[in-house]
Amino acid sequence: MTAEPLSLSPRQWLVQLRRGIDHAEILAGVEEDARWTGRYLFMVVIAAGIAMLGLLLSSPAVVIGAMLLSPLMGPIVGLGFGLAVWDLVAMRRALVALALGVAVAVGFAALLVIFSPLQTVTDEIAARTRPNLFDLLVALLSGLAGTFATLRSRQGAIVGVAIATAVMPPLATVGFGIATANADVAGGAAFLFFTNLMAIALACAAMARLYGFGASLSPRQGAVQGALILITLVALAVPLGLALRQIGWESLAQRRVRETLMAEFPRPSRLGEVELVLDISPISVNALVFTARPRRGVESALEARLSGALGREVTLTLEQVPLGGIETPAEPRPTARPGAELAQRLALVAGVPAESILVDREAKLARVVAASLPGAGLSSFRTLERRVAATAPGWRVLLVPPPLPPDPTDPETVAWAAERLDLAVVASGDADALAATLTARGVQVDRQPGRGPARLAWAMPAV
Repeated sequence: MTAEPLSLSPRQWLVQLRRGIDHAEILAGVEEDARWTGRYLFMVVIAAGIAMLGLLLSSPAVVIGAMLLSPLMGPIVGLGFGLAVWDLVAMRRALVALALGVAVAVGFAALLVIFSPLQTVTDEIAARTRPNLFDLLVALLSGLAGTFATLRSRQGAIVGVAIATAVMPPLATVGFGIATANADVAGGAAFLFFTNLMAIALACAAMARLYGFGASLSPRQGAVQGALILITLVALAVPLGLALRQIGWESLAQRRVRETLMAEFPRPSRLGEVELVLDISPISVNALVFTARPRRGVESALEARLSGALGREVTLTLEQVPLGGIETPAEPRPTARPGAELAQRLALVAGVPAESILVDREAKLARVVAASLPGAGLSSFRTLERRVAATAPGWRVLLVPPPLPPDPTDPETVAWAAERLDLAVVASGDADALAATLTARGVQVDRQPGRGPARLAWAMPAV
């Protein structure tokens, strides 16, 4: 009995790898999926519509639905196989179908946004505007998996590849950027799509060559293929690697800023919103601190510490909101009536006497009209309301802020303040999208003509 060899030579391994592969049949199937057809057009429109609605609603489940359709995968895979066999006709056919599909997807997505009352950048949209090196790696691995599924007739795996690479949501994001004249969103999403497109196509070409496609090509043609793949991947990897490095540095900067501020304001103080603007010099840091003991003149020392921690000059805008005894409330007296402690907390944060707090014990409702606090904006009062409500489970806490100027960049807080103040909003300037967003949140908006940046003001009731 002859023992089988424990290992195979590279040539034997390739022969075994390519066993059972019908090159002609696979190429015919790939070519069929890469054509511009009525079915392809229909699926592009449907997928773009689902992706755009999912992005506007910030619904990952709906966005995944658009990924599952993935009509653009056909031309992308066709481009990869055309490159592998050096079939210029097939490559041109796939590129035409891909270009038309991209144009239709972007145009239809932009059309939906133009007629949509929701035109704010959601988390799902923002997630597709900053591609990095990891996106390139995901696309490469997905392209290898998709090619393997095509070669081995495991079409079910294409679903997983479509989810991993997600070529349609970036295109819908491009449409959103075009419709809202947001060049940063459109440019970032377009680069993400181009990264996925090139990585999948090149991975398909490399895998196809491994499985014997293009075996009749001359060594010179093979060398040109290899150089083209390598140069393209390096050209993509360099800016994406720099983007990943920048994202990592921003994450580190956020952590160091929060650690520095928390060291200066230890418990029971609490750190609220911290906003960093890192693409300017000096770096701008805006921070909100809830503390029982506000401290004056601490900004200069903190700026020096933050500059040392980040290695760059920092300017700090620090807002300290006095919380009184909210963080460490006294133990309730045995004879205290329900809601008494909550009224005391509201009085402390609102800066008003406890007697002015409206407490409905049967409805478990507490309402207070807050006095102005130095340096506090509408977002500060909204945060205070949330923190007081967290200390009183089962109660509804309403903190009515002073009618401070509404911030057009924060429609969520404007909608909250409009409800608490029971006031309408006057919108002027380039505020069509902002007015639509506020209206969708139940705010009565009085649209005034005007040019320039969007501006908001309260429509004070007639006396």
